Amino acid sequence: MKDGKDEDLTQEPETLKAFRDTWELGIHSYLTYLRDRLLLARELLHESGSVFVQISDENLHHVKELLDDVFGSNNFLSVISVRKTASQGTASLLGATTDFVVWYAKAKQCVKYRQMYTVRSDEADSRYDQALWADEKVTSLRAVSDDDVPKVRLFQLSAMTSSRPSGEGDVSAFQFEDRIYSPGKGTFKTNEIGLVRLRNARRLQTTGGGTLRYRRFKEDFPLYAIGNLWYDISGAVQSRSDPKVYVVQSSTEIIARCMFMCTDPGDLVFDPTCGSGTTAFVAETWGRRWITCDTSRVAVTLAKQRLMTAVFDYYPMADPKQGVGSGFKYKTVPHVTLKSIANNPEIVEGMTREQIDAAIKKYADQETLYDQPEVDRSKARVTGPFTYEAVPAVNVRPIDDPNSIGPVADPMPADLSITRMGVTSRQDEWRDELARTGVRGKGGAKLEFARMEPLPGTRYLHAIGETQDKQARTVAVSFGPEFAPMEQRHVELAWEEARGLSPRPEVLLFAAFHFDPEAAKDIDELDPKKAGMQFLKLQMNTDLLTDDLKKKRSSNESFWLVGQPDVTLRKIHRGQDTGLWEVEVHGFDYYNPTNGKIESGDTSKIAMWLLDTDYDGRSLLPRQVFFPLSGEKDGWSRLAKNLKAEIDEDLIEAYRGTVSLPFDLGKNRRIAAKIIDDRGIECLKIIVVDK
Repeated sequence: MKDGKDEDLTQEPETLKAFRDTWELGIHSYLTYLRDRLLLARELLHESGSVFVQISDENLHHVKELLDDVFGSNNFLSVISVRKTASQGTASLLGATTDFVVWYAKAKQCVKYRQMYTVRSDEADSRYDQALWADEKVTSLRAVSDDDVPKVRLFQLSAMTSSRPSGEGDVSAFQFEDRIYSPGKGTFKTNEIGLVRLRNARRLQTTGGGTLRYRRFKEDFPLYAIGNLWYDISGAVQSRSDPKVYVVQSSTEIIARCMFMCTDPGDLVFDPTCGSGTTAFVAETWGRRWITCDTSRVAVTLAKQRLMTAVFDYYPMADPKQGVGSGFKYKTVPHVTLKSIANNPEIVEGMTREQIDAAIKKYADQETLYDQPEVDRSKARVTGPFTYEAVPAVNVRPIDDPNSIGPVADPMPADLSITRMGVTSRQDEWRDELARTGVRGKGGAKLEFARMEPLPGTRYLHAIGETQDKQARTVAVSFGPEFAPMEQRHVELAWEEARGLSPRPEVLLFAAFHFDPEAAKDIDELDPKKAGMQFLKLQMNTDLLTDDLKKKRSSNESFWLVGQPDVTLRKIHRGQDTGLWEVEVHGFDYYNPTNGKIESGDTSKIAMWLLDTDYDGRSLLPRQVFFPLSGEKDGWSRLAKNLKAEIDEDLIEAYRGTVSLPFDLGKNRRIAAKIIDDRGIECLKIIVVDK
């Protein structure tokens, strides 16, 4: 995020907007937005957990100050530099070639950490400038011809002393090749027994200055420990099976390394800014559980398709009986160290070079490469349906029974015991925004208002207005709560108040961030003639929940008309599927603001729909998932191609359609179809089948 550039802040994954055009307070708004998410992360994190924030150099200092404030400066761990793909800057000044990942712990003393390794760079290899020949002769690497390099062992000389104070077991003098050597002001890195073993292993050598040194061979450890300079990976690397398709899409390699360092298989990863779903994708790739969310429904829909149509490697588990929590089987690399040789009991005087090397290899430490689990190429993994998709809802209880526990057994009649927040200043802001921006409809149509005023004397109606068209229809508005779905009884009580108004409104708008499925069903299915007015659902943009002051523009798209789903459930009376059921989605019925009528739509704008064939009334468990807008190379077709297996082409084609596969009813005898249009707006259609 930068201050004042067009690519600064993304509100939707399919568009880039300059945040100074969206947020009235500029960088302060972004920091407030980030602070809220960091406070949530701090509460959710395990004591051993970590948080990572990727940021450019322009606002690195602001973000670090914010993290110091939320997590405490004592829990700061590192600022990691990551190479960009290209320099960004002006011709007259230094170009910016790095981004930064700021790393904090929930509790530094408890943080989980796994050391990462990478292949040594050419610069590191150049430090091995000494050559050991088969006859134990030592020369400089410069004296070795290219043809003779395979015949020698390359090594570098390392210090044998450390600056720690002398303690018990340390020696002040050691004899090597008829000379006594002293550690000087420091101490030798091992005791006398260890020094003798190093000498017997032919790992000691003197320099021209009379200093005792340790021979570190190039093959002792082919890797090096990664620090906070991550120049071996780039911010734009994506795999061919998961190409980068969004400008703001994060690098999978950066996120993966953060996960490798701080999590194990089965650990839970949370990303409060889903975007294109990269964090969830990486977590799924490497066997971590994950939760992700976003204020944009479009982002969540795109992330669903990205995850469900991807193919992942299968990693054998360390203990299949314990499951993924036992970890994977990882590649290991022997790491020969001064300490492992000094503690090696098999090294004695008079051994041949082959015997020495075998003993050293036997007792060498093993470094686990946590980013390189073993892969079973005979198997592949797919995400499959997500565990649950639900709108969080609270059981509503009467005021005179505050101590009752467990779910309410029977539905209660509509009364004033409904849980709600009452009129708030936030609802006043929403009313003003609705008056200013109107409502976005299908195909660019807009429902605009000539007036929109507060409505005193009512609890569930919050505004009364008049449309700006020839008919000048009277409109009443009922807003849902900020942090809960609009419930069925809210709809009934608002309707009751609307019927008592004079003149009676012609249109009743229900505006909410989330709708309880039963409430949505009532709004969609209640006949206008029976209700005495037209019911409409408005989807509220979650930007309205931000504490920052958004610029008050008439071009804001804060309210969208939600189409009424047109879904048919029918019993099959043909062939081998006789007696089973199928669902067909016909599209949405949309309200036309021009003539005030409900018009039938088609299926051309359905991006995705999910079917739960045994809906329990609370959580949606998708049994079938369809991508009608996906092309021949997208959606399930892409999954079939990546699996490289024999796939039923007819089924792949069916999953791009609007008719479900045959199914049998579950014990709940209820089906639920969640339909998502190309704007990311979703609605739920519930059908109950009588016995």
